[in-house]
Amino acid sequence: MTPSAADDPAELIISACTVLVHDDQERIGFVQDASIVVRGGIVEAVTTTAEAADLPAAERIDAAGQVALPGLINCHTHAPMVALRGLAEDLPTEEWFNDVVWPVESNLTATDVELGAQLACAEMIRAGVTCFADHYFAMDAVARVVAESGMRALLGEAFFSSQGPEGRERSLEFALRHRGAADGRITTALAPHAPYTVDDADLATTAELARTHGLPVHLHAAENRDQTETSLARHGVTPIEVLERTTLLHTDLLLAHGTGIVDSDLPLLERADGRTAVATAPRGYLKFAWPDTTPVRALRDIGIDVGLATDGAASNNSLDVWESMALTSLVQKSSEGDPRRLTSRQALHHATLQSARAVGLGDSAGSIAPGRRADIVLVDLTGPHTQPVHDLAATLVHSARSADVRTTIVDGRILMRDRELLTIDVPAVVRELGERLPALVDRSHGRRVQRYDT
Repeated sequence: MTPSAADDPAELIISACTVLVHDDQERIGFVQDASIVVRGGIVEAVTTTAEAADLPAAERIDAAGQVALPGLINCHTHAPMVALRGLAEDLPTEEWFNDVVWPVESNLTATDVELGAQLACAEMIRAGVTCFADHYFAMDAVARVVAESGMRALLGEAFFSSQGPEGRERSLEFALRHRGAADGRITTALAPHAPYTVDDADLATTAELARTHGLPVHLHAAENRDQTETSLARHGVTPIEVLERTTLLHTDLLLAHGTGIVDSDLPLLERADGRTAVATAPRGYLKFAWPDTTPVRALRDIGIDVGLATDGAASNNSLDVWESMALTSLVQKSSEGDPRRLTSRQALHHATLQSARAVGLGDSAGSIAPGRRADIVLVDLTGPHTQPVHDLAATLVHSARSADVRTTIVDGRILMRDRELLTIDVPAVVRELGERLPALVDRSHGRRVQRYDT
């Protein structure tokens, strides 16, 4: 971990911080009084502050009193839905979809999506999120925002079978057109909505397209126990069994939620020969009063990575992955009846390496180490709510807050420094979005993009 002796200055050196690192067994550790040397958007070295003191650098950050973490990853969200934050409150899932969200989404324009994505990216950058997996409509607009904001993203154009083959074709065209865009910060996926809105024929065709074009698939599956029980009653199979018989389990697959995964699903998931991961967003499950949560321990026992997520702000009210990390730990302790699961270090592992693998970035993100992309956040632990520090992992997971993030960096570029957002004009976005809200939230037309019946 010695920095290069090259005469060219590093683009960035972050000095005098504590760095979260992973050992060769992926165990979480912390290096004190460390410096991170960044060159060409890549971490070149994690070294001592003394060794980095005389190295030339185009820019330096003195991060004394701060902890450097890999940038957080929001493994499943619908970023533009921040425009619907607080619109559908205290409702059961079916009413939430049918009476509010899907009628409103029938009004969406590309401009609404773009403004929502801008506000969402601003929120995530300020909360230490450097990458997100998005699954929505009019995704060309989201791709533009990702490019302009400097974030990293896995993007997919959602589709339903009710749209006909055109919906599936748009999802493929989007994925192929934007793959590798924004200087490589955008990766893409095919994005069927869910087994209850996309029929078996479309799911099987999606699996074939994914294998042909080397694309992952991002979809909702076994979101809650009701969906699993309804699928069994109507079709004799669970949603995960649907994914098996349509061969989607033999693609690289990112499943959203999975609180309805049952024991009989686990052997199927274990035998899946693609890269399978599940994104958990516990705040939304609590809001909807779902009786179960993502079975994190059972999934990890069969080698399935579980990444952290928020879902959309229409259900979660927030895009705060920091909160998801704390809630994942707490909810798993409660559901397991065991305070030893999840530990703070385990929660940090889910927030870092497992989340990176979930979105297909396991070889390039999720860790601060030589050769990894320089996606880094600096967290200030000098506040009274984080002192004293007896267990740094516990302080980060259970005491620190997203507002303690001081600086957010993607590919070595500073997107927020000392809480100042540098790439998005939030007041202008809020002003324009506010002007468009009356037309967006109108439900008098009686339309909806789909019907929830599960």
